[in-house]
Amino acid sequence: MTQEQGAFYTKEYRNVFKEYGYSEEEIQLRLEATWNQLFYGDEDTKIYYSNKDNTGYLLDTGNLDVRTEGMSYGMMMAVQLDKQDEFDRIWLWAKKNMYMTEGTHSGYFAWSCKPDGKKNSNGPAPDGEEYFALALFFAAHRWGDGEEPFNYSVQAKELLKDCLHKGEGNDGYPMWNPVNKLIKFIPDCEFTDPSYHLPHFYELFALWAYPEDQPFWKEAADASREYLKIACYPLTGLAPEYAHYDGTPNNERGYGHFFSDSYRVAANIGLDYEWFRGDKWETEEANKIQAFFADKHPNDYRRYTIEGRPFDEKSLHPVGLIATNAMASLAAIDGLNARKMVDLFWNTPVRKGKRRYYDNCLYMFSMLALSGNYKIWFPRS
Repeated sequence: MTQEQGAFYTKEYRNVFKEYGYSEEEIQLRLEATWNQLFYGDEDTKIYYSNKDNTGYLLDTGNLDVRTEGMSYGMMMAVQLDKQDEFDRIWLWAKKNMYMTEGTHSGYFAWSCKPDGKKNSNGPAPDGEEYFALALFFAAHRWGDGEEPFNYSVQAKELLKDCLHKGEGNDGYPMWNPVNKLIKFIPDCEFTDPSYHLPHFYELFALWAYPEDQPFWKEAADASREYLKIACYPLTGLAPEYAHYDGTPNNERGYGHFFSDSYRVAANIGLDYEWFRGDKWETEEANKIQAFFADKHPNDYRRYTIEGRPFDEKSLHPVGLIATNAMASLAAIDGLNARKMVDLFWNTPVRKGKRRYYDNCLYMFSMLALSGNYKIWFPRS
């Protein structure tokens, strides 16, 4: 396939479920049911909570906090499904409680808050900012800008400006390394998290950010695609949670192995391939990841070294891993394993109980992507 066949160019999105024999009716019902379970299900299932002040938040049910990860994910889910009320509630909660207006990290969002809005930390996590920014651009293009803070496109551009220019003549640190163009794990460190690398987002930032910042984002897209090639182990396709800029695992505090954060790499390469046909390497990578898990039962998913050696420790989020492995099918060319992963995902219900939050966020993204509903929303013509 050529790059021009990506959905960015064709405006056409694969419905992998339909390709594998599921009917359009059951796919649509399943998508709607997943949204309703996550946002309006019972207390053992839902992760979204609304307040009387027109705000709402997604709760990390395993840690009982509200994270920029989940908030920005919730906004992306909402804009994809045309749920403006939930989108605006989440964004308003984030601006009211997470956004920092002073100190070293002013202009960023505190990565963790209590459900009552009190900050647990004054530090940001860049994966939240990049999802916030693209969800805001999509909202502007789908619904139009409103009054502050619902002037979505302005909010997105200002956020991206801070992500790149913090520390230039003032306190603070940028979220991307200005030299190698790679996203950092946190602003005041010099290593990264492979699952933070979203070249398909950066391609769009290169179109919609402030003009002076657009060249950087194009370079960042290229840099991240090349970085993933050296961060993912060449035989298994597995990536560590934390990694140095040269791609080697950063095993500080045990995060140099394939575990929870790492699962998102498979989903990210799938979506980059769907949107942009980012790199032919992505098909090889998807095939390797799916082949590694093809003979493993979800009940026995574990922490692994990137070379594939299992630890005794079981996966905290096996449903999330099922979901991301399935989403890799957007890039995979090994039809047997791709079909196996998609069918496994289809036959897996959303997770219930204490640890459901992360699993079900990844579940919703995979449901959107594999049904052809994780789309690029362009500016109104």
